[in-house]
Amino acid sequence: MTKALINARVLTPEGFKDKQSILFRGEKIVAICSDAYRPPDVVVERDLGGMVLLPGYIDVQVNGGGGVLFNDNPTVEGIKAIGAAHRKFGTTGFFPTLISDDLAVMASAIAAVEDAIEQGVPGVLGIHLEGPFLNQEKCGVHDASKFAQIGPDELALISRLKNGTTIITLAPEKTTPEIIRTLCQRGIIVSAGHSQASYEEAIAAMDAGLSGFTHLFNAMKPMHSRYPGIIAAALEDKRSWCSIIADGHHVHPAMLRLALRAKAEEQIFLVTDAMPSVGARDKGFSIGGNKIEVQDGKCTTGDGTLSGSDLDMNSAVHNAVAYLDIDLAQAVRMATILPARFANMQDRLGEIRPGLQANFVLLSPEQKIVQSWIKGKAL
Repeated sequence: MTKALINARVLTPEGFKDKQSILFRGEKIVAICSDAYRPPDVVVERDLGGMVLLPGYIDVQVNGGGGVLFNDNPTVEGIKAIGAAHRKFGTTGFFPTLISDDLAVMASAIAAVEDAIEQGVPGVLGIHLEGPFLNQEKCGVHDASKFAQIGPDELALISRLKNGTTIITLAPEKTTPEIIRTLCQRGIIVSAGHSQASYEEAIAAMDAGLSGFTHLFNAMKPMHSRYPGIIAAALEDKRSWCSIIADGHHVHPAMLRLALRAKAEEQIFLVTDAMPSVGARDKGFSIGGNKIEVQDGKCTTGDGTLSGSDLDMNSAVHNAVAYLDIDLAQAVRMATILPARFANMQDRLGEIRPGLQANFVLLSPEQKIVQSWIKGKAL
């Protein structure tokens, strides 16, 4: 059965188009056409009344949501709760993210993601392991006592996920190009973060296959005129993808605008780095025994250390419009097709076009989330 969402202002790869019908069968989009040329035999699921229909948002860094921290609940039920919380804000694809922890917790988290994908939990794309192979000088809220080196056992564990994609954030200076190359050869997406890497170390890591830089500027050695460091490597090299947290707290808007100009190939995308407070009534939470306070959208420890964010992806998109001086279409690309390309999923996610998954987000005239669809199902 072919279904249709009709009378929509649709963001297509060519831009916004009015009075459009989206035809989908099962999980896949089969056609986009003008309402006037919609085939008569399709089943109209919903008249969208001229509202904006976007591709579903993709978030590659989601530590928690709905009162659940993935580290504390590395289970299928924990993943379901996190996904449900973020779906209310338009996220239809996400990577549950485990911050630095013991190998046993990592094993549980990987197994939970494997099971979640097998069970068809909506939106789960893989796992993001943010650590524990990081630099203690840039630990942020991570527990440095959990930090480790990548040896044979760790390499086997990181490579364990069979369904879905694994992203790992590591400090390039704390491992070797050979290990990075091995990870990439096993299909793992390697990103740099929580790092003091020099420019030369970052370039060597990219030569070995590293492709991402996690929450650019944050927990990284600052640039210097004579010692450009990891940030300059990320901004200069055309191979690199950079994620940014556009919450108004992690990075000044001027720095975000400079980064966007540097990444002329559109290789900069949005993440939330969301914590349990997103979608939760009780905003307070703890990490490793540290109480985290949430005020005005900012998550901090008692000493003021930033601890992830209280940001949802729909807010990130609209913040990007405001902070980066870009239009809605470009901001949405930074939350859809660009993270899909980073994760090598552009052949099935990230745009509204035939052949891709029927993942959509419907915006009200006030740009709030009205409805989301994952694989053709309204949720």
